[in-house]
Amino acid sequence: MEAFTFPRYSPEDIISYLRSHILAGSEARNLVKEDVFDNPKPDVLRMIYMRILQKVYGISLEHFYMMPVNTEITYPQLFEGFLPVCNLYVHMQRLLSVCQITDFQIDDILNPKTKRTARFLSGILNFVNFREFRREAYLELQQNYKLAMEKRQQLEAANQEAAMKLEKLNTIPVEHQAEVKQLTEDIRELEQLLRQDYRRKQTALQEVISQKKTDIAERTRKLNELKVTMATLKEEQEQLKSKIVESPEELKNYKELMKETVKKLKKSKQEVIEKYEVYRDLVEVLPSCQQEVQLYQKKMERQGANVERLASVLAEVRNLEDQLENAHIELKKAKTDEMSLKRLVTAKHEKLSTLEIRREKKREEVEQYKHTVFEYCDKLQEKRGAVCDKVTAIEKEKQHTRFKIQQLKENAEKEEMKAKEISRNLKAGLEKFHESLIKTAESYATSREEKVAELKGLLGLPTSGSSS
Repeated sequence: MEAFTFPRYSPEDIISYLRSHILAGSEARNLVKEDVFDNPKPDVLRMIYMRILQKVYGISLEHFYMMPVNTEITYPQLFEGFLPVCNLYVHMQRLLSVCQITDFQIDDILNPKTKRTARFLSGILNFVNFREFRREAYLELQQNYKLAMEKRQQLEAANQEAAMKLEKLNTIPVEHQAEVKQLTEDIRELEQLLRQDYRRKQTALQEVISQKKTDIAERTRKLNELKVTMATLKEEQEQLKSKIVESPEELKNYKELMKETVKKLKKSKQEVIEKYEVYRDLVEVLPSCQQEVQLYQKKMERQGANVERLASVLAEVRNLEDQLENAHIELKKAKTDEMSLKRLVTAKHEKLSTLEIRREKKREEVEQYKHTVFEYCDKLQEKRGAVCDKVTAIEKEKQHTRFKIQQLKENAEKEEMKAKEISRNLKAGLEKFHESLIKTAESYATSREEKVAELKGLLGLPTSGSSS
C-alpha cells in the first residue's frame, strides 16, 4: 500500500469543495459526482484542472491555447487540437510535484481513471487548503515588509534632507567668505601665540620641577642620615639599659618567684619518680604479657588471612554467579535478537519480493505506456507527415497553377495584342474595302446609267431623270 503525505478525501467532500471554492456559476451547478468519479469525463476534468491552475498560479485561459515562443514550428495549425492538452499537462505536472505527487501522466488527462483522479484531487485540495492557511501569515509578513520599506524610505528621505541641511550649514555663503577667511587667519595667529606662550611656560615649569627634584633628593639624603643616627642611638640606649642596676623591690619579687618555681620543680620530680616505679613494675610483668599478645596477634593474623581468603573466594563466587547470570541474560537477548532478526529478514525478503513484483508491474506499465505513447507519436508523426506531404503537394500545385495562370495571362496579353493588331488591320482593310466598294458602286451606277441611257437611246425611249 502506498504511503501518502496527505489525507485522502471522500468523493462527496471533493465535489462540495470544488463547487464552493474552485468553480462558480453554471460550472458549479452542473458539476455531478458521476462526471468526476463514476465515469470520469476528460472535458470536465480539464475544466477543473484549468480552474485550479487559475486559482493557484493565476494562469488565464488564453495561455493554454498559446504556442510556445521559444520553439519554431513549421505548421502550427497541426497542433491546434493538441496544444491545450499539452500546456495543461505541463502546468499540472509542475503543480503536482509541489503537492508531492510525481506519477502524473498525460494519459490522466486524455483517459482518466477514478482512483488516480481521486488521489490527484485529494493532493491538490490538501495543497490549496495549506496555501490558504499559510497565505494569511504570508500576507501579514508582506504587509509588515511593505510598512518597513515605507518607513525605511521615509527615514532615507529624512536622512537625505538632514544631509542636505548639514551640507548647507557646512557651505559658507559667498558674502561671508572674506569674513571667514579673516577669522581663520586671526585664529591661526592666536594659536601660534598660545603655542609660544605654552612652550615658554612649559620650559619654566620644567626648570622649577628640576629644582624641586634636587631639593627633594637633598632632603631625602639628610633624612637617611638622621635615620642612621637614630638607630645607633637606640643601640647605645639598649646597652646602657642592660648596665643599669635594678631596684631592691624588683629583686625581692624576682627571688620569691624563683622559690615558687623551685617548689614546683620538686613536686613534679616526686611525681615523675612515682610514675617511674609504677612503670618499672609493669615492665617486669610485660614479657609474659607480650608473649600472650604475640600469640593472640598470630591467631588474629591467621584468622584475618582466612577471612580475607574467604572474602576473596566469596567475591570470586559472586563474580562468577554475576557473569553466569549476565551470560544467561545475553544468551536470552541474543536468542530474542536472532528471532527478531530472522523475522526482520523474512519481512525484508517479503517486502523485497513485493517491491520487486511492484517494480516489475510498474516497469511493464511504463513499457506499455511508452509503447502506447510511441505508437501514438508514430501515428501522429505519420499523420503529420501525410498532412505535410499534402500541404507540400498543394503548395506545389498552387505554384504550378500560379505559373500557368501567369503564362496564360502573358499569352492572353500577347493574343490580345495580336487581336488588337488584327482588328486594326481589319478595320483598315474594311475601310479600304468600303471605299473601293463605294467607288465601284458609284462607277457601276454611272456606267449603268450610261448603258441605260444608251439602250434607251437605241430603243428610242425618252430619257428622264426620274426613271431608274
